[in-house]
Amino acid sequence: MIVNNARLLSVAVNASGFPAEDLPEIAFTGRSNVGKSSLVNFMLYRKSIARVGKSPGKTRTINFYEAEGAEGAVRLVDLPGYGFAAVSKSETRNWGKMIEGYLKNRRQLRAIALLIDSRRPPTELDMTMYEWLNFYKGKEGFGIIAVATKFDKLNAAEKPSSVKAIAGALALPESGVIPFSSQARTGRAELWAAIENFTAR
Repeated sequence: MIVNNARLLSVAVNASGFPAEDLPEIAFTGRSNVGKSSLVNFMLYRKSIARVGKSPGKTRTINFYEAEGAEGAVRLVDLPGYGFAAVSKSETRNWGKMIEGYLKNRRQLRAIALLIDSRRPPTELDMTMYEWLNFYKGKEGFGIIAVATKFDKLNAAEKPSSVKAIAGALALPESGVIPFSSQARTGRAELWAAIENFTAR
């Protein structure tokens, strides 16, 4: 999808701030330093529509971005990152409730992209999130897309083993993991193709 227009539609902490359910939504989740904001900017063909912080844990709300292209419109939803040590346990619980409320109440949610840092195997927190998403996937019917971020940080020999490690941990075929780098400007077409497979339904 070539994005002609993009905007930050809503910033929410609970369902009262969610926009109307009139467009399909794809959500993004991952560790706080996995590169979600950079990915959203690259996917939307914008430099700074999503703020990229110098320190992890910048996104503490659910941010809804609306993208319009020749094929139609879709929303990208940036969920708060997990695993940031400087955040209190109470705030972490609040984030969990916020995300759970979104997963349970959005009829327009088509898929969630789980972002995993390609430089290391999925962490315990990544696996916990994957299991959590699979639980809600079975109840709510959305799909899961696996994305290996920061792929430009790997050398040629490391790239195949990274994809293999992520695919093995998530019990996916290697073709089910999308290598992605906003810095090297790779993976955008593949991720949009995966998104369109879900939004076209």
